[in-house]
Amino acid sequence: MNFFEHQEKARQNTHLLFGLFPLFILTMIFVIYMVVMLLVVMWPYSVDTTTFFWWNPTVFSRVSLVTIGFITLTSCYKMIKLCRGGSIIAKDLGGKLILAETDSEQEQQVLNIVDEMAIASGIPIPKVYLLHNEPSINAFAAGFSLNDAVIGVTRGSIEQLNRDELQAVIAHEFSHILNGDIRINSLLIGLLHGILLIFMTGRAISHIRFNGEESCSLWPIGFILMTIGGIGLIFGRSTQAAVSRQREYLADASALQFTRNPDAISGALQKVQKFDSRLLTPRAEAVSHIFFGNAVSIYFLKEQFATHPPVPIRIRRVSGIKVKNNPVSSRNLLQSNHSLVMGFDNSNSQTTKPEQIVTQIATVTPKHFDFTQQLLAELPESLKLGIRETQTAQAILFALALENQNSQIQSKQLTWLRQVQSEEVVKLSVKFNEQIAQLDSNIYLPLIDLTIPALHQLSSKECQRVCKSVKGLIQAKGQISVKDFVLRLILWHRLQPVLEPDYKITIKFNSIAEIWSDCLLVISAIAQIGENNPESAAYAFSSGIFRLPSAAQQEKLKSPLKCNFSDLKKSIENLRQATPKLKQALLDACAHTVLIDNKVSFEKENLLRAIAMTLDCSIPPFLNSKRSNSK
Repeated sequence: MNFFEHQEKARQNTHLLFGLFPLFILTMIFVIYMVVMLLVVMWPYSVDTTTFFWWNPTVFSRVSLVTIGFITLTSCYKMIKLCRGGSIIAKDLGGKLILAETDSEQEQQVLNIVDEMAIASGIPIPKVYLLHNEPSINAFAAGFSLNDAVIGVTRGSIEQLNRDELQAVIAHEFSHILNGDIRINSLLIGLLHGILLIFMTGRAISHIRFNGEESCSLWPIGFILMTIGGIGLIFGRSTQAAVSRQREYLADASALQFTRNPDAISGALQKVQKFDSRLLTPRAEAVSHIFFGNAVSIYFLKEQFATHPPVPIRIRRVSGIKVKNNPVSSRNLLQSNHSLVMGFDNSNSQTTKPEQIVTQIATVTPKHFDFTQQLLAELPESLKLGIRETQTAQAILFALALENQNSQIQSKQLTWLRQVQSEEVVKLSVKFNEQIAQLDSNIYLPLIDLTIPALHQLSSKECQRVCKSVKGLIQAKGQISVKDFVLRLILWHRLQPVLEPDYKITIKFNSIAEIWSDCLLVISAIAQIGENNPESAAYAFSSGIFRLPSAAQQEKLKSPLKCNFSDLKKSIENLRQATPKLKQALLDACAHTVLIDNKVSFEKENLLRAIAMTLDCSIPPFLNSKRSNSK
């Protein structure tokens, strides 16, 4: 399945989960009602046993009201928290954010792997959390979308795994992010929270029964809650297992496909088997299905309730998969041909075909990873250090917005920048602008993404100030270029979790007719970029439009629409609310527009990739398409 098929499958699973939720509640109501009635029978002074009848509508209605209220309210509360992103789960588990300026080599290694993998796949760089108090080997991915995803690793993982094994584990977690598993997992955590909370509350009460005579009287309450919650736990565990087990096999296979190194993923699994993967925190119970390995102990019916397949079977599966290419290890990744970084792959003379763009969305391949590592290796040391600190990361963004070919325009920009930023930031921006001008054009989009983790440490007000500064620098030019639009579009999208933490995309459009005008405008913009020949633009436009479903039934246009960047941004915002299937059709049409002659300018590539990023359908860098002269 490709990215969009995984997304559609995730939507179906979401509907299934919401359909099962009422069934869970009804089961809990029945169990609690039976426990209450048993207590009534066991208490001799509460009821006349000669007239007692097991069915009592009054008791049932009260039990139903309390149960529905408790489970619904607690689950909704948890869901609202989880909507703020994967950081909530990571912090609940005791995770600490690994800062970019960390002095630990092990922590820096994790950050480097995550950075490289994110840029290679074109997705936002996830925050990375370290579970300091967990000596076991485990990892997880969490979040509601690509934009708020996080990666978590235990202390045991960074201490016990070598770089190749750690890379394989993180590739496994990236698969969960790319395939939309993290959203399903978050929904499952929220829906089951109220049910599992009953069990965990009972367990907590039972554990304090020896603290004194008064607490001893709480033991029966704890036992009753554990009994009731145990039924919920069975449902929760079985649901977690049903949702996650097959996804684990897929994630293992995806990690192997990316690394081309069976020894790395099997080596990591063997160490999990040897050193254990269970977590110490009691909060792992509710989120056990999101981890790389089993995070909790299961004492009965392991095959039915285990959220992960047995480790030996996982090892056998990855060991039995044939790998066509040589393994990609940490040693040979840097030994790539320099021509790859320039946008060409000499090992394959075929150019990228439009149909391949859709299949490559949100994927990670060894070639893309190789490309990314070589690209980042050529960054000046000052830029590498700059992306890790909030002030210098801002200066790098301002440098990307500065004009580097017209000194008069740049002088005008700097005059404006001095009004809103310190002189130190202004000087850094000029310095970085000169360095970036000497680098390969492919670095433009990765540099934007590399600054985002540092900017996410800022407050909402500070992020607004950064966006305002970038906007002012662009407006000072007097004319907005495609490059400027791409910078603002990506920056706005990547910082949205900070600027608008409560904003969530909902599916609003289910048919192409509802978004037809927006599709026309987006394809028109792409067709006209860098085209001086109206006939070429019209041909590219027509080629893209006829890739859309039901195009023959829509109004036929011979030439692209006139549009501006403001209208383009509005159309992109509307298209974010389309179904995955419609997004796939649009991006396929855009790809045919861009690659109609197998030549692509950096402007067109960057705009297409920026639009895809905003639609949460990130496209990896183009590696082997011919470049036109347009820059």
